[in-house]
Amino acid sequence: MRARRSAVLLTALLVLAAASLVLCVGIGPVPIPPGTTLGVIAHHLGLPVTPHWEDSSASIVWDVRVPRVLMGAAVGACLALSGAALQAMVRNLLADPYILGVSGGASTGAAAAILFGVGAVLGEYSQSVLAFTGALGAALLVFVIARAGGRVTSLRLLLSGVAVGYALTALTNLLIFSSDSAEGSRSVMFWMLGSLALARWNAFLGVALIAVIAGTAVLLAGARMLDALSAGDEIAHGLGIHPDRARVGFLLVVSLCTAAAVAGAGSIGFVGLVIPHLARRLVGARHRVLIPAAALLGGLFLLWADALARVVMQPRELPIGVLTAAIGAPFLLILVRRLYARRD
Repeated sequence: MRARRSAVLLTALLVLAAASLVLCVGIGPVPIPPGTTLGVIAHHLGLPVTPHWEDSSASIVWDVRVPRVLMGAAVGACLALSGAALQAMVRNLLADPYILGVSGGASTGAAAAILFGVGAVLGEYSQSVLAFTGALGAALLVFVIARAGGRVTSLRLLLSGVAVGYALTALTNLLIFSSDSAEGSRSVMFWMLGSLALARWNAFLGVALIAVIAGTAVLLAGARMLDALSAGDEIAHGLGIHPDRARVGFLLVVSLCTAAAVAGAGSIGFVGLVIPHLARRLVGARHRVLIPAAALLGGLFLLWADALARVVMQPRELPIGVLTAAIGAPFLLILVRRLYARRD
């Protein structure tokens, strides 16, 4: 009965995600009907469709909006997957992928590229490449610090991530302060607030999509280990699982997924915190079902948050990180209150 209910819920989420992809393409300063969206997509996929739309509409749909909604879905799914895995790894329901300092590393890399032209040889990709490099470098630093005592424990990962995150945020602020470029400083701030406006058909969209597919596959394969880690190290040992080794492997997956998300869309907070909790309430705590549910819910959440960000302050575009924080902060307060209420 439980398996059938989970299958129905996952199917419903998948259908809703597919419909949302089409609907969100049409939302923006220039509205596009769903029929036109489907026609343009079908035409570019080589299907026999008679064009009945203007060239400008086709360009908006295929060149601007389709890669944007795909990036939004991929980024939301990556962050939600990372949050679900991290909360199991460290046995802390308030854990978030950005607690590992990955976001701080990405922002530092992007700031160096924007303000001082570091990595200019990479051309238009310099900002995203350095953000990705900074994110992975931060994750590696967290791992090295956490392992300094010989064991990679939950507490060491959390404390190391917080320390590295604060240090890298300070470094990013120092770079902004040291720059004489007001325009560059604004660009860095926009990056730190998060946005999907720069999403295009490029390598970073491919990286984000690959990260979602690979991350989902690996976490599903390790669902039993995640269940064991969330129950405690003693239970994990009893099931023949080495907790430290498992955490190292999952840390790598979380870091890659978060780095891909940050490189494609900047720093977008609270998705990795909020969505796993909503997924648990919907399908339960078993990671075999929780992982795909979190990925689908994360993609849906960011799709509609981005659609709202495009129109809520027209003709200006609101950074998507502002919206996710506005939604996530009250949720965090409610969650903390419930956790303390249980203890009392």
